[in-house]
Amino acid sequence: MARPKRWKNCLTENLLTMLTVFGVFAGVALGFILKATKSSEWTNREIMYINFPGDLFLRMLKALILPLILSSIVSAIGSLDLNLSGKIGMRSIYYYGTTTICAVILGITLVLIIRPGVVKDTSAFVAQNYIPARNVTTTDTLLDLLRNVFPSNLVQACLANYQTVLTPPKNLTGVTSMYQWDIGHKYTDGMNTLGIVIFGIVMGITIGKMGEQGKPLLDFFNSLAEAMMIITSWVIWISPIGIMFLVASKLLEISDFGALVGTLGWYFMTVILGLTIHGFGTLSVIYFVCTRELPFKALSQMGQVAVTAFGTASSSATLPITIQCLDNMGLDPRITRFVVPIGATINMDGTALYEAIAAIFIAQVRGIQMSLGKVIGVSITATAASIGAAGIPQAGLVTMVMVLDTVGLPAEDVTLILAVDWLLDRFRTTINVVCDALGACIIERMSRGELEVNSRQREETVELAHLSKIET
Repeated sequence: MARPKRWKNCLTENLLTMLTVFGVFAGVALGFILKATKSSEWTNREIMYINFPGDLFLRMLKALILPLILSSIVSAIGSLDLNLSGKIGMRSIYYYGTTTICAVILGITLVLIIRPGVVKDTSAFVAQNYIPARNVTTTDTLLDLLRNVFPSNLVQACLANYQTVLTPPKNLTGVTSMYQWDIGHKYTDGMNTLGIVIFGIVMGITIGKMGEQGKPLLDFFNSLAEAMMIITSWVIWISPIGIMFLVASKLLEISDFGALVGTLGWYFMTVILGLTIHGFGTLSVIYFVCTRELPFKALSQMGQVAVTAFGTASSSATLPITIQCLDNMGLDPRITRFVVPIGATINMDGTALYEAIAAIFIAQVRGIQMSLGKVIGVSITATAASIGAAGIPQAGLVTMVMVLDTVGLPAEDVTLILAVDWLLDRFRTTINVVCDALGACIIERMSRGELEVNSRQREETVELAHLSKIET
């Protein structure tokens, strides 16, 4: 009788993950069925109707991001000793830096060995109509990244990002590059996640230094974080339905699968190979070196996170589910709520690998020779671009302009890879999110002894304060 009960418990524990996986396959099936039932192309309005349930699911998740990030980081850092939070922060930076650099090196190595862009007939690579979102230089993009780290208005940071705007002067005589254009700025829709994270870290450190005086404020953020996790546990059950319609609507947007595979097949396979090696090879080695354990048990418990990341193509939208999953795995909330929000903001391994491969692939298609200096430039810029990429769908295409500028290619060449970017975006987002989750597992394991000491010290402090009140 023990075996049926064990199977029943296993089914109950993994029911949501199985339903979410079923949602992905159901979305693929629904997309192909809808495509086959109509002889003409689906209009944008019709696709919008199919996408509507998925859009509602994404909006629910995104509504949780701001209160969850702020409350999680403040409560996590405020509950830790300042020395301990500093150590955890440094371990996070070491981990993120190591994995991102490994991803970039792996991507460059694969694209130089496989050479997917070296083909006899380059006429197959036809650029689509391209309207640049804005004129931008690499320098301005990096400076905007730093400006967003220090927002001038916290309320505005919850709603918009700062961007430099370059406009050509009225008199173009003697103007040879965009670096000589007039400089302005604007605020674009979308939460400044990086600025909110930095403010949360500073607030958490401040509350930790205040001691007993800051406890009411810390209790508020603790309660807010718990409330957000309860709401997340409600929203998470909608994920199978939302993901199904998100995937189905994306498939309806593809006009010709045969042409997609024919012209970009080698490029697509190179990126997928790189993401697979990094996800199951590089990260597994790092996990084993740091914990002396294989990561397969941890990876098997992250199925819900990986499938949600694939379905939404957004590491920020997946953030509430990632924290919920790690809490269910028994990790210390002080680690998960500190490490994961920061990782979702700055740690984009899949994006770094993809941008390194894409830039060199486009250079190969255009017949540009890649010198050692250009390869090094691509690796550095791809690393910086991945940090600046927001955790939203296809944000990598925006920062891709930085990497192309390093190779000396125009921004319009981004269109050569647009046909498969929507699908590759989902795979690289999955790797981004899994890397953040594994990082939390690694850092929690490495900090476990220090966390126990910190908990005992806090309990003793609370007990002494209680005794002093009784004596008074």
